[in-house]
Parts: sequence; C-alpha cells; structure tokens
Amino acid sequence: MDFGIGFLSGNIMLPFLDWVYSLVPSYGLGIVALTLLVRLLLFPVSANQLRGMRRMKIANPIMQQRQREIQAKYKDDPAKLREEVSKLYKEFGNPLSGCLPALLQMPILFALFATLRGSPFADINYNLTFQVHPAAEAAQVQHQPFVSPTQNLYLADRVHYPVRAVVDNGTDLLVGDGAHLDLQTNAGKTLAEVAQDHPESTLNLRWEVTEGAELVSLTADGNLQAIAPGKVVVKGTVPGLAADKGFLFVQALGKVGATNPTAASTGTLL
Repeated sequence: MDFGIGFLSGNIMLPFLDWVYSLVPSYGLGIVALTLLVRLLLFPVSANQLRGMRRMKIANPIMQQRQREIQAKYKDDPAKLREEVSKLYKEFGNPLSGCLPALLQMPILFALFATLRGSPFADINYNLTFQVHPAAEAAQVQHQPFVSPTQNLYLADRVHYPVRAVVDNGTDLLVGDGAHLDLQTNAGKTLAEVAQDHPESTLNLRWEVTEGAELVSLTADGNLQAIAPGKVVVKGTVPGLAADKGFLFVQALGKVGATNPTAASTGTLL
C-alpha cells in the first residue's frame, strides 16, 4: 500500500510538471514550481502545526506541574486519576495532537520526493530476481509470467506511461530454460512499440546482470538463458530524459553529488 503516494504523483504532480513544461520548457523550473506549489498547499497545515507547538511550549511546564499534583493526589484512586487527567487534557490539549498535522503532510511530501526521484529526472531501474533450479527439481518449478510493479516512464517531453517489467517464463527457472525480459505498458504494448509512436524518443533500454553473471547468459534484447543453479539479479535501466540536463548551478538534475572527472577510474567524490 502506498497511502496514495502513487496516485498523487501520477495524477497531480506529473500533470502539473507537464503543464509547467508546456509554458516554459525547463525541467529545472518545473521542479521549482512543483515544490513551491506543494509548500503553498501545505502552508495552512504547517502554520497550524507551528502555532500548536508554540502553545504547547508555553503550556507544557504548567501542564506537567498540574499532572504531577493530580498523580500525587489520586495515586490510590485510578478511576479518579484518569478522570482528572482527561479534564487536564481538555483544558490544555493533548500533547500528541501536534503530531496529526505532520502525519497529514507525509503522503504529500513522500509523493513529491517520489516524483523528483523518478522519470524524467533520474534513470528508472527494474530489478528482477531469478532463482535457477537444477533440472532434477522440474516437478517443483511452475513457469508463470512475472510482472513487476509499474513505474512512470517518460519517453519524450510531456509523454509518459506507467510501465512494468514482464518476464514471459517467470522468475523460477530450470537449468537450460530461457526467458524473455521486456518492458510493457499496462495496455500490453512493449516499450519498443510505444517508442515507434514517438520518433522523437531517444531512450534505450539496457539489461545487465548485477548478481550471478556466471549462472546465466543475457543478450542485449533481453533474452535470458539459465546455465547453472543459483540466485540471479538482473537490472533493466531506462535513462531519464532530464537526468543529464542542467539548471542554473546544477550540472545534471539526475545526479546526486559531484564526481571528480580526473579520478573517474577510482570513483572519487568531491
């Protein structure tokens, strides 16, 4: 369950980004505008939370002193103690009530983070875990198509689809089995088919084995062949449209931190 994070990102924040981009073709300005919009919408909640924190900061010493007096006075009468504490909370307010505004903001802020960490601002990765079984375990292995969770993917400016990774033979394989890996929209169209409708798209899907490379063979077009038993992890990557685009002092929107080009071989960070 994503608590509405996917809905907020896909149905509100991304369309807003597309609208901003239609006015000013700059993903950097889109980030600024979206962030300002979220902060503006959350301002009443944030302001109310801040006022509540200030009130509690002033009232807390008095409330704690009253609470100690009540506990000392009614320590032998639990029922009366609960009643008096309840009256105290009604008078000063429940200290935990200040947490509610923060909880209300969390799904919106998480949706903002998810939007800015995804396409088109960053590469989209699909990680698939395979288990290759010995041929002797054929009776225990059932080949069923595997479908990953969907991720929003920009194919071109203002053109994006929910896309999922699909493995036709499933992720449980026997030695000697083959499987084809591909990306598809919810409508069942492959990434290549969708890209044909948008000739301006320059995105290329890359497959690579990140764990257990000696156990399988994998072609560039996503054909996997199981060679030996064990665990295999395959990553499919689609570059983000704006990942390498700059904005003001930011050289690449999709890169976190800065790397030293003279020390690329060692991956030294500045």
